[in-house]
Formats: sequence, structure tokens, C-alpha cells
Amino acid sequence: MRDGHGMMDDEMTEHRDHPDEWVADCRLRAATDLLAHAWDPVVLAALRAGPRRRRELRAAIGGISDKVLTDTLRRLLAHGLVDRRAHAEAPPRVEYALTRLGESLVEGPLAALGRWVTEHGDALLRAQENAAPRPPEPA
Repeated sequence: MRDGHGMMDDEMTEHRDHPDEWVADCRLRAATDLLAHAWDPVVLAALRAGPRRRRELRAAIGGISDKVLTDTLRRLLAHGLVDRRAHAEAPPRVEYALTRLGESLVEGPLAALGRWVTEHGDALLRAQENAAPRPPEPA
């Protein structure tokens, strides 16, 4: 049976069994690009609870500017991870929600990353603090 990318099941298994092939795989680069933008996973996680309006997203996230939220939503829409729903009401109401693809990312890799952060996040932050350059001591 073929998947959405035209690969047969046995081809997919073979691909998974040989991670060295991922090096030249543009799909891996496309997937890792989703984590390259700091706010993408945060917005996706905020939409995990269900559809939200922009102001609800900003309130749930905190610390995100309107411009950054706009750029993030556009990027997630372009990647097919988020859907924009405009409701014919007065005043107009627009909600953003995860698509099936977005749900699969949030419930799969992002959930695993969340578990890892819960377990190792403090150690990660300590390592970053220890690696930061220290100001010179006064003479």
C-alpha cells in the first residue's frame, strides 16, 4: 500500500531502518524546519486544547507580539498544520485550529519533546547557563 508520498509500506520500513538516508531527505529538512522557529511549537501546543481566536492565543501563550503571532500563524497555515476558519457573523469571528496533520505533530513528536523537556529541561537550562560567557571580574 502506498502512503501520501507514493512510498510502499516496505519502502517506508526500509527508510526507517536506515537513518543515514535521512541526511539527503528533503522531508526531514521540512519537518525539522517546523522546530526551527521558536514560536511554532508553542502556538501548536496552544491550539491542542481546541480552536482559538487570535486574542485567546496571545493570552494563552503570553510574551508573543502580534506581529510574531501573525507570522507564525501564516507559516503554520502554509505548512498545512493549522486551519483558519472565518465565521459569517457580525462582527466577523476568525478561529485557528489544528489540522489532522497538525494534530499528528502535536500528539506525536511534540508530545515526546514535551516529555523530554519535563525530564531534562532543568539540566538543559543549567548547561546553557554554565556555557554562557562570564563577565570579567573587577581588578
